[in-house]
Amino acid sequence: MALKIKRMESKRDKKTFIRFPWTVYKNDPRWIPPLMMDMSEQLNPAKNPFFEHGEVALFVAERQGEPVGRVSAQVNRLHNEYHKDKTGFFGFFESINDQGVAKALMEAAEGWLKDKGCDKVIGPESFSTNDGYCGTLVKGFDKPQMLFCSYNPPYYDELMKSAGYEKEKDLFGWVYEVGDVPDAPRQIADAVEQHPGLTIRTADPKNLERDVGIIRDVFNAAWNKNWGFVPWTDLEVKHSAEMIKLILVPELTAIAEVEGEPAGIMLAFPNITEVLKDLDGRLFPLGLPKLIYRLKMGGHKFRSARLTHLGILPKYRGSALGGLSVLLYVKAHMAGIKLGLTHGELGWTLEDNEKINMGIQFMGGRNEKVYRIYGKDL
Repeated sequence: MALKIKRMESKRDKKTFIRFPWTVYKNDPRWIPPLMMDMSEQLNPAKNPFFEHGEVALFVAERQGEPVGRVSAQVNRLHNEYHKDKTGFFGFFESINDQGVAKALMEAAEGWLKDKGCDKVIGPESFSTNDGYCGTLVKGFDKPQMLFCSYNPPYYDELMKSAGYEKEKDLFGWVYEVGDVPDAPRQIADAVEQHPGLTIRTADPKNLERDVGIIRDVFNAAWNKNWGFVPWTDLEVKHSAEMIKLILVPELTAIAEVEGEPAGIMLAFPNITEVLKDLDGRLFPLGLPKLIYRLKMGGHKFRSARLTHLGILPKYRGSALGGLSVLLYVKAHMAGIKLGLTHGELGWTLEDNEKINMGIQFMGGRNEKVYRIYGKDL
């Protein structure tokens, strides 16, 4: 049966692109449907700040008029300016278990990226490392799906390999149980907390754009030497502040300051995938009131959270505040206990970031998930 690859450009096309995952996961009880409105906004150049510095093409594979796969191809000019390369990216990959479908989709993405002057393609990133949905899950299929984390069938790894892709980088997801804080980290945290001029506060919902800006500044300074780093822009700060208003729990955040100046940040969120399953991706007519009730009116008691960011400004590393990261880990753990959480996920972290990974293990984290980024020369 003939396979056709179509460029998705119209409003109707984008609805087809957004709806396709329901075909792949219709019999998968672990899959949590994404909110279609969120997906629509992510693909909308007028609403997603990625398009300030990026360009995107969407493709769907069809067989006998029915979609059987999808992929995006994107150029992130900010990434290429920062890293001084000509890398293209793919994302939003979904496919039935068919190597021919995967190969045709990836060839379409590669062709578009070549036309844009790219000499390499890596992914999946949807759309960048700052958006959260990075990598193909290759380990941890038995673990709960987490906020802003990828989930996919186990066969995706073979589909990538069949299309000529090799591992570029593995990203680790660290699972931890909420319980007693080990003695050694607690002692370090207690000592660091006594440092003169050090204060720890939570993010302020009334000044969220200001505090997200602080988080951005620490992120841009603390992560800038990491593989795949892309600076967080002013427009992304504004957009992120608006997005996280609904899911922010201040107790799961921390901004460390020394003499009033930012020194480090910790940012975690309740795992809202716990409350999305029965919405089936729809907010209307009943999904939105259900979601607000569960998130803001005590309609759901969360059992898990995801810690997305924890970083210290470089000038404090190796100083008397070298244990500040441990203090922030402990703060997150204590907040989890207070909120009645039982478990969570931290990450992702780079597979070769040994110092950070050892620190997470020191706090009791277990590497039980792996998200894989693939690469291919063009």
